[in-house]
Formats: sequence, structure tokens, C-alpha cells
Amino acid sequence: MVRKILTWLFIGFLIFFVAKRPAAAAVVARWIMGLLGGIATGGSDFMSNLIH
Repeated sequence: MVRKILTWLFIGFLIFFVAKRPAAAAVVARWIMGLLGGIATGGSDFMSNLIH
């Protein structure tokens, strides 16, 4: 029950953040995508080095 409420509060905050500060939301999204891309690249490099 608490998890469901927190999930809806988080979704509501995201909608509010995007609606009120779209430029800041874009910066945050770009940062998150860069972070995930870096993690994926690091994992790929690690696996590649294990094979060779």
C-alpha cells in the first residue's frame, strides 16, 4: 500500500517537474541517459576484456 502511494507521488512529481521546468527536466534526463550509457559501456568493455 505504501509502495503504491509512493509510486503515484513520484509519478505526480515527475509530471509536475516536466510541466513547470521542462529545460531542467531535459538536463536531468540527459544526465540519467549518460549515466546509463556509461554503465553499459563499462559492462561491455569488462565482458570484452574477459573474452580476450
